[in-house]
Amino acid sequence: MPLPPISRRIVGQILIDAALVSAANLASFLLKHGSSSLRSDNAYLQTVLVTLPLLVTLRVVAFGLFRLYRIRWRYMSVHDLKTVAGATTLSTVVFYGFLRVLGDGVPWVYSWGMQIIDWVLTICLLSGVRIGYRLWSDKSLETPSLPSQRALIVGAGDAGETVARELLRRSAEGIVPVGFVDDEPKRRGTRIHGLPVLGTTQDIATLAQKIGVEVILIAIPSAAGKTIRDIVARCEAVPARLCLVPDITDLIEGSSATGISRLTSIRAVKIEDLLRREPVQTDMAELAGYLSGQRVLVTGAGGSIGSELCRQIAGLNPARLLLLGRGENSIFEIEQELIREFGIAPIAIIADVKDKDRLEEVFLAERPTVVFHAAAHKHVPLMEASPSEAVKNNVLGTRNIAEVAAACGVRKFVYVSTDKAVNPESVMGATKRIGEQIVSSLSRQHLGTEFAVVRFGNVLGSRGSVVPTMQKQIARGGPITVTDPQMTRYFMTIPEAVQLILQAGAMGKHGETFLLDMGDPVRILDLARDLIRLSGLRPDVDIKIEFTGVRPGEKINEELLYASEARCPTAHAKISVSESGTTSPLLTTVVDRLIRLACEGERDTLREEILRVARGEVPTAETVFVAGTTVRR
Repeated sequence: MPLPPISRRIVGQILIDAALVSAANLASFLLKHGSSSLRSDNAYLQTVLVTLPLLVTLRVVAFGLFRLYRIRWRYMSVHDLKTVAGATTLSTVVFYGFLRVLGDGVPWVYSWGMQIIDWVLTICLLSGVRIGYRLWSDKSLETPSLPSQRALIVGAGDAGETVARELLRRSAEGIVPVGFVDDEPKRRGTRIHGLPVLGTTQDIATLAQKIGVEVILIAIPSAAGKTIRDIVARCEAVPARLCLVPDITDLIEGSSATGISRLTSIRAVKIEDLLRREPVQTDMAELAGYLSGQRVLVTGAGGSIGSELCRQIAGLNPARLLLLGRGENSIFEIEQELIREFGIAPIAIIADVKDKDRLEEVFLAERPTVVFHAAAHKHVPLMEASPSEAVKNNVLGTRNIAEVAAACGVRKFVYVSTDKAVNPESVMGATKRIGEQIVSSLSRQHLGTEFAVVRFGNVLGSRGSVVPTMQKQIARGGPITVTDPQMTRYFMTIPEAVQLILQAGAMGKHGETFLLDMGDPVRILDLARDLIRLSGLRPDVDIKIEFTGVRPGEKINEELLYASEARCPTAHAKISVSESGTTSPLLTTVVDRLIRLACEGERDTLREEILRVARGEVPTAETVFVAGTTVRR
């Protein structure tokens, strides 16, 4: 093993270690043979002084072999103490071997008792000096640069210990830990780095008020959403900032050689942490097979779902990634992000799914093999006010992109739908349901293209959704508006939604509908209260909650399946599938009629017709003919 390069720092450490080794050896001699042996004519002392340079050399060489001089004293750790002990032990054994070679008298002077004393003193002196330097350097770095905030750490396990240690070292950065709370009985009354375990999570509010806590750090990386919600609820009466510590492997950043660690991963608690179920994870490596080397097109690529689709697909090695959307700014932003973060050159395409000629031009030029159709109008109240636009974008646009994809030989086509398409009460939900019917019908007509439908609930954090709206209301000081106290919704994160979409692309064949196991629906009122607590505020005290009444098109409770749809398991434990049902042979005709009504702006008639078609109330052929509503495709 090569010795480390020599520097002034290493030379200084060698000189200090040599002095410490000499002091330990002479002290062990005195402890073994007494002060009377210090006479200059004493043979014992003369023997020790002659052999001392050999001992010092052996120890320094051993320290070099164990790379002790690559360790900066400021970051001395328990692992480094083991290194000191190991190097000292090796040099002691080698030194004793040399003494045996020198003769019988010398080993008698260096008896095992003296060598054990020397071994202990050497380890203590070398370790003590290094630890003392670390304590001094940590203390010298403290400056009153930031006002201190008192922090209570929830969880006295490995993550909590790491957080406490780093905060104590970095107290000048503004956060000073004052103690722990933990529900583990054996940890109660103990101390970690001098900080007491003050109680359990039941005591958080009382302790926080008693000792003036300003920050609460939740250091339980394995905690489920329910546990975090319970902790948040107990903090309701405390105006403290809540932060979440991630997994311990993500918490510690830095070089193992220096031992530097940073609390860069501590973050504010996000609403994703409060899902009423465990987040669903998909093995992305399994999905790479059908996307790697393919030309993948994503519609609505600038939206919340579309942009995340692009990010995840970019990591699966597609031959080409096509970003299609009509909003030039959002398309430009995701294009630049993919170039910057993934080092790929996506193709940005400004196009409207309502323009079939433009789509045909794009498909003939780029020849995509996999298509994810995420472009849609999704805002329920706005679509109630503009049903014609909902039909043009969600119905005509879906039919255009699906027909062009099938005609151009696309291998896989995945349609992104919504739970609002089940027994729809809104124009938006009804148009998405008609889109499902269109995809199901085309899957039977074009067997060369594998179609799939993905249906899921509300997405946390998407633009215009309930959570960002509430967060803005809290930032303004309230009130938070909730339409009805009993209203519930299914929620999922954006990564979950995209993983489901990608998984559906892998499994879909004949227009099946794929659904995520989304757990129990979440009451919107509970969500509002959680968000207020996460902000360190109190519901109904600091932030008011107002009920505004159900808006047009909204349902109190959403559903994921029709009564006639059978939910069957898939190879993915959290994803189920429903076979596509039959569609009316008159679907094409009635869809044409809807599009004509939308183009003519017949708003009153259009809304009623949208809901009838979505619910399967398709008129007979005679009715359509007599009404004169058939249009040329």
